[in-house]
Amino acid sequence: MSEYNQVVQKLAPCGLDCSRCADFENGAIRELAAKLARLLKGYERLAKIKAEKNPAFADYEKFKDILNSFAEAACGGCRSDNVKCPIICHAQTCHKEKKVDFCFQCAEYPCEKQFEGKLRERWINMNDRMKEIGVINYYLEQSKLPRY
Repeated sequence: MSEYNQVVQKLAPCGLDCSRCADFENGAIRELAAKLARLLKGYERLAKIKAEKNPAFADYEKFKDILNSFAEAACGGCRSDNVKCPIICHAQTCHKEKKVDFCFQCAEYPCEKQFEGKLRERWINMNDRMKEIGVINYYLEQSKLPRY
């Protein structure tokens, strides 16, 4: 598989990096959360003791629930049949109809179907940047930035 095709599998058609999403089934967040959950197994008893001096530990069960949610991430990414993304994105289906990998490659880009407000501005910025520096360089650039 070419480097371009590998990057296409990680980036959503809109330009977001699915591979670094907290919901991605094969992502680092899921892997690290699962490891942390295993390392903290049985910590509840100590959390109760620590809560006496540090009130943050009084909410340990809530933290554990969130950690387990991250550890059970199950989204296959926007190009898969198992999309769990809470963002409604026209690009998930449109890119297939238009036979393009990314929105910026479409003759109708930027269309009016995709997003509104700040989300639209971000979408345009991501796609313009991919068009400017290329998909692979865009992915490498994004991988050095915080996902959220």
